[in-house]
Amino acid sequence: MLIARPNCIRKPLEAVTCSVVVPCRNEKGNIEQAVLRTPDMGKHTEIIFVEGHSQDGTLEELEKIKDKYPQKDITVLVQDGKGKYDAVKKGFSHARNDILMILDADLTVPPEDLPKFFDTIVSGKGEFINGTRLVYQMEDQAMRFLNLLGNKFFSRAFTYILEQRIRDTLCGTKVFWREDYLKIVESRKYFGDFDPFGDFDLLFGASKLNLKILEIPIKYRERTYGSTQISRFRHGLLLFKMVFFALGKIKFI
Repeated sequence: MLIARPNCIRKPLEAVTCSVVVPCRNEKGNIEQAVLRTPDMGKHTEIIFVEGHSQDGTLEELEKIKDKYPQKDITVLVQDGKGKYDAVKKGFSHARNDILMILDADLTVPPEDLPKFFDTIVSGKGEFINGTRLVYQMEDQAMRFLNLLGNKFFSRAFTYILEQRIRDTLCGTKVFWREDYLKIVESRKYFGDFDPFGDFDLLFGASKLNLKILEIPIKYRERTYGSTQISRFRHGLLLFKMVFFALGKIKFI
């Protein structure tokens, strides 16, 4: 079955504003680079950092960098709960602009790639833009072997469930219109609210709204500061649970 629909340009490129939300926990060494390397996009770009109770002085570094670059529109928040998605949701609740972006503070996805996401969604080629790390060759230590296997499994599972090809469900960089995100929030009770990362929650919500999901390949880099916040086995079991939950909610309803 082939479904055709016209591209929908919601606003002219020069009129679109952008909010980049950066959840960060123990990422002190990456904060300044995140600011310097995030390009200005559209009419205006704001950067919203959401600090997650760090022990390495990340919050103090955020305040220092905010004062150092007054020409940048930087907001610093402290998350109330735990987990990446809790931080992302707080950032989105304070975002003022048309396009919402997630940028991981480890900078393994280069901030310089964000304009590709911005241009794609504004052009109407896609309505939910997902990064994929599994096309270009990665740096040697960018992703551990078991993580790579898990990502490949979840990409196949999601392609089957959503009936759209998804190569990389767990790439942290996701971009969508704020008005669509508000609709995803409204439908969250349908799927439940137990995704600590937000990747599944957002993809499920986008699918339920029949948004056109489009993937953009990115060059995945090795982390240069800090360590990963992900537990492969504990979080992996939770993600498996969510896949089977989605089968019942989407595929077998």
